[in-house]
Amino acid sequence: MAKKTSHTTELQAETAVLVGIYNRSQPLQQSKEYLAELKFLADTAGAETKHVFQQALEHPNRATFVGQGKLDEIAAYVKAEEISMVIFDDDLSPSQVRNIDKILGVKVLDRSSLILHIFSVNARTAQSKAQVELAQLQYLLPRLTGMWQHLSREKGGIGLKGAGEKEIETDRRRIREQISALKLELVKIDKQNETRRKNRELMVRVSLAGYTNVGKSTLMNLLAKSEVLAENKLFATLDATVRKVVFEQTPFLLSDTVGFIRKLPHGLIESFKSTLDEVRESDLILHVVDVSHPKHTEQIQVVKDTLKEIGAGDKPVIMVYNKVDQLQDSDTLLELQNTPNSIFISATHKSGMDELKSLLMQEVRKLYRDKYPNLNFQESYSM
Repeated sequence: MAKKTSHTTELQAETAVLVGIYNRSQPLQQSKEYLAELKFLADTAGAETKHVFQQALEHPNRATFVGQGKLDEIAAYVKAEEISMVIFDDDLSPSQVRNIDKILGVKVLDRSSLILHIFSVNARTAQSKAQVELAQLQYLLPRLTGMWQHLSREKGGIGLKGAGEKEIETDRRRIREQISALKLELVKIDKQNETRRKNRELMVRVSLAGYTNVGKSTLMNLLAKSEVLAENKLFATLDATVRKVVFEQTPFLLSDTVGFIRKLPHGLIESFKSTLDEVRESDLILHVVDVSHPKHTEQIQVVKDTLKEIGAGDKPVIMVYNKVDQLQDSDTLLELQNTPNSIFISATHKSGMDELKSLLMQEVRKLYRDKYPNLNFQESYSM
């Protein structure tokens, strides 16, 4: 077997167990849902989940997160099954990582470091790469004490790709300098993007927003006749994609960007705010929902909360309930049919697209009337 380098992305050989806790604030069923999502994250990163451990704890154990007894149980399973990593569904403190590492002797990750790894693998442009590196360094900075020994033993694969391995010997001062440099770089990129957006000022802007993996990129491809990457993976799209679309002689700009998720590391939200400017500065949001998902209501709330956090909570919204072809419960449709400004589609099967385009055109034309009442081309579009 070929020796892995520190930046290996061939991750198929990695196996994982997942660990979560449940209590009054996070009941057992909710914990199971979070762990199911964590499994999807692990799958996306290339790890095969072999087992899931849950522990009833009102508060995480300060030393070992789940307590010594449960950790010994996990350690026995890890050794017997030759598991290569253990992933915790909540953030771990540096002392917890050290203590867990001593007992388990394998790679230890938490949800944030796993998400950061996925982002680092999927980053394509200079902007998204800088944003991810900034988030990684901001994640590492308060965790420096005692963590370098743990990180220095990592042999590539799933983890803090790039920043952690590259900066093993770096002290706080050097990391702070690098954070400052990345922030300056992102300000420069953001100014370039702002100039680009100003050149598009006389057009209505529509943004796709939604939980990750709800079908936004597939819908983008249908509406804009583009070739945006659409995979059944979390965070397949990181960089904002903007396309000019013309329906019935009416032009507008359509953008797609990163999907949202529960427990998204705050540093990532902060770092990606510049990319999310496309959403924040849009005139209309298409909020895409996987209506077949059993917890689509909670996902809707996560998206609303995140939109509010980035300053886009007051935008006009069309609710696009996608994947109706996968919906088993017809009562769900009946409950949602009276939702204002909503449409039901299957992007995969292209059903409901005419209705969506009609509603979209109605809203876009209204925005043109309200926002640009004196534009010369307005009358030719029969607004």
